[in-house]
Amino acid sequence: MQLFWHLLSLTAPLFLLIGVGYALTRWGRWPKSASDALTQFVFSVAIPALLFRLMSDFSRMPPVDTMLLVAFFGACIVVFVIGRLVSYALFHRDGAAQSVFALGGIFSNNVLLGVPVANVTLGEASIPSVSLIVIFNALLLWTLVTVSVEWSRHGTWTWSGFRGTAWGVLTNPVVAGILAGTLFGFTGVTLPGVVDQTLLLMSQAAVPLSLIALGMGLAEYGTREGWRESAAITVLKLVVQPTVVWLLARALSLPPTETQAVVLLAAMPVGANVYLMSREFRTMEGPVASSLVLSTAIAAATTPITLALLAAAS
Repeated sequence: MQLFWHLLSLTAPLFLLIGVGYALTRWGRWPKSASDALTQFVFSVAIPALLFRLMSDFSRMPPVDTMLLVAFFGACIVVFVIGRLVSYALFHRDGAAQSVFALGGIFSNNVLLGVPVANVTLGEASIPSVSLIVIFNALLLWTLVTVSVEWSRHGTWTWSGFRGTAWGVLTNPVVAGILAGTLFGFTGVTLPGVVDQTLLLMSQAAVPLSLIALGMGLAEYGTREGWRESAAITVLKLVVQPTVVWLLARALSLPPTETQAVVLLAAMPVGANVYLMSREFRTMEGPVASSLVLSTAIAAATTPITLALLAAAS
């Protein structure tokens, strides 16, 4: 119990910052343009700077067990299938809606929330593992749901769609920051002091600003439409996915650092990309928007619980 309260003291300020951002937009009447500008800065500058600086020492860090990709994305496939079955059996949704519903159960908010939480609770040693997941997350999961939706609607899928998704991932500022930092780390060159200090200041700003930006973004979504489906998505995301990831990690005998990192990312709330996908395919917009707010609010309690259970099991 003492460990739980310690972890709660670490994570509570992070979720309170989300609440600050939510309050600024919902009751402080800050314009949407402010939220958009802050999100763009965090996503394009602050988080990439944080990850570049941390990954610039990648060659000197302990090696990462790449089987963590099997544990994380293998669990994603299992939970995706479960999500489609739940959507069909309980809510009688068609194939496209089942796919978006299932995506909500596996696509975490890894950038705006997962990276800051991992950095604060697990430390910098977890960042290489987190970065591997971030690099492949969008590419693999967007491809999975795109194939699933297109196959449901047309029975076919084209390579042009995959190429577009892959290019979008490679040009993503967060992924670019990870890759550039990793490549720089392998050169063996040390960052000049003035550059390192500049990146450090930007990195320190990345955590609070990303959480405030997340809260401001959540204020744009409603919470009432399709609440039964949003509740089911939330259970899949915060309970089922981290459980399956943990089971696979144990089965693969992943080291403690990798296990903690992948389970923590799996336990993060629904990512905003799921809402973008629902808009693109014009299905499940209401329930997905509700699940963003609901899962983030509940994650304030489930995140320290997950971390405490991980510590007890290790």
